[in-house]
Amino acid sequence: MPTDRLDEVLDATYDSLTRYGVRRTTMDDIASTMGVSRSAVYQYVRNKDDAFRKLAERLHSEALARARQAAAVDAPSAERIRGVLGAKLDLVLRLAGDSPHSAELLDEKARPFGDICHGFTGSLRRILIDLFAEAGTPAAVEPAEAADICIALVIGLESVPDGRDLFAPATDALLTGLLGIPVSTATG
Repeated sequence: MPTDRLDEVLDATYDSLTRYGVRRTTMDDIASTMGVSRSAVYQYVRNKDDAFRKLAERLHSEALARARQAAAVDAPSAERIRGVLGAKLDLVLRLAGDSPHSAELLDEKARPFGDICHGFTGSLRRILIDLFAEAGTPAAVEPAEAADICIALVIGLESVPDGRDLFAPATDALLTGLLGIPVSTATG
């Protein structure tokens, strides 16, 4: 039961975040969204920074689980890599689409949860390095460099309005070069 209530607190925290942002959200906002007293919320989080930190941990953990699942499927390397990159892009676009405030949870420089964002990117990088090491890359590109290039591509796609539409052709072009084989998401 406590996990269910914590999930309710985090859902209410997210709802408050989308309306007010991190700085303007109060513990009263979270409690009011849940329909409980502020003291009831304090049973699950120490303060609003703790609530936002736990929320950021949950969202990043869910996206990392999707990335790990994509990396583990029995599919061609390009599809697995694309799945890992898609997990990162989906997280960012979901948060950015829900509210301009939601993207605050992605700021690696933010005090309450910057280390979570940094750790998430590092975990994705390690997954990608392993995938490129398994698939092989042209001699001029090390698996770590290929991982960094892919992450840079997704960061770029996160910042443009049609990033989701550009994802497939951009990853096709990039992976064709990094894997040294023709890659296409197009179906024939």
